[in-house]
Amino acid sequence: MQTPDEEAKHRLNRIIDQDRDKLIESVQELVRIRSVKGDPKPSSPFGEGPAKALDKALEIAKDLGFRAANLDGYIGYAEHGSGEDYVAVLGHLDVVPEGDGWEHPPYSAEIHEGKIYGRGTTDDKGPAIAALYALKALRDSGLPISKKVRVMFGTDEESDNADVSYYLKREKPPFTGFTPDAFYPLVYAEKGIINFDIFRDLFEKTSGVEIHNIRGGVAANMVPDLAEAEFTNSDVDGLIRSCIEFADKTGYDIKAEKLGDSVVIKSIGVAAHGSTPEEGKNAIMQLMSFLGTLPLDDSSDISKAIYSINKMVDMETDGSSMGLALEDKPSGKLSLNLGLVNMTDEKIIFTINLRYPVTFEFDDVINPLKQIIKDHGFWVENLKNHNPLYFPVNSPLVKTLLNVFNEHTGSEEKPLAIGGGTYAKEMPNIVAFGPIFPGEPMVEHKPNEYIKIDELVLSTKIYADALYQLAK
Repeated sequence: MQTPDEEAKHRLNRIIDQDRDKLIESVQELVRIRSVKGDPKPSSPFGEGPAKALDKALEIAKDLGFRAANLDGYIGYAEHGSGEDYVAVLGHLDVVPEGDGWEHPPYSAEIHEGKIYGRGTTDDKGPAIAALYALKALRDSGLPISKKVRVMFGTDEESDNADVSYYLKREKPPFTGFTPDAFYPLVYAEKGIINFDIFRDLFEKTSGVEIHNIRGGVAANMVPDLAEAEFTNSDVDGLIRSCIEFADKTGYDIKAEKLGDSVVIKSIGVAAHGSTPEEGKNAIMQLMSFLGTLPLDDSSDISKAIYSINKMVDMETDGSSMGLALEDKPSGKLSLNLGLVNMTDEKIIFTINLRYPVTFEFDDVINPLKQIIKDHGFWVENLKNHNPLYFPVNSPLVKTLLNVFNEHTGSEEKPLAIGGGTYAKEMPNIVAFGPIFPGEPMVEHKPNEYIKIDELVLSTKIYADALYQLAK
């Protein structure tokens, strides 16, 4: 004989199986919208793309029969139930730039071999829509709940989380909940995150090799897969030979192209999420390594900048050369990703994304960091910090979600600590819960991002059960 919870789970699962095709179609509708952050406009604080995605998500919610609200283009939600307290699922609709190297178009949401391909399928449009259909199943099941449930759609998670800040100035925080934007079984600890630029003024120009431009990367929290430098030299052919010899020696994918009297050096890396830079190959630092071998004028500022960035970062991903070899038991080592470079006539700017262990304080990181950067002739600007998240493993929320996941999968997984930063840092009383299953690769922030349809459906079932357990 089934227990009440088992009967509830089966009732929810039956509804979700019936909605499978609609679920897939709704994910595809959202993925087809390019929702990369853009210039602010009235009612579109993060640009037209995120605003269009939010409008579409709320349109889907209304078509499913939910009450829906749009908070001035910052964030929206669909809700069911009544009461003062509410359970929240907080997903996001903004995406990082698509980059290059796609086998399937990033905004066509094509299905191949049981997978929906496209930017945002896993991070985070697919899981956000899964949560919406989970709420539909809970409503249609008629199961009794004592709290309101709100599925929320953010639009600035990949940048500054200004959407959540705006929300919390106008609405009270949830009683409990989760964000479907990390890993199963759930995340109880998230490293602190610091984003910052370091720059050096370029007063003294080079002699011999004249560098016109250096650029690379698309986002601070992505390992760059392309970087380029354009320059001239009296011995262009010799420069090209140097590039070939360097590539042969190091194994780096670096190529030289002759354009008249100019040469363009292209460094090809491997993209990865900024929280796991060791899984990628940093195209910017490959390029810096090569530039460091050229006969630049040692007295020039660009030469000093190249020397210093190689000295401070090189191909490291743990910040050791910056004096940041920090590590703790819950969350592991500090990670460092140099995600962007841009050279102008006046200065060269590098953008760094750094994630520090959960038991350390911001001052433990920033004080030695600023000193070594200053010692190398750089200045820090645009510094932003997000403190670590550390949730008790024995808390009711962690225990409930862990139990739901393990029951649905027949596993005995333990909660995780991660380097990635989620909305759980910004929104009180929530943790990250899914959508990436144990053993599955991380495909977000990479070319050919996808979500497996079977896992999308299973996540919807897990989320429906979790919402019932938290709201009943």
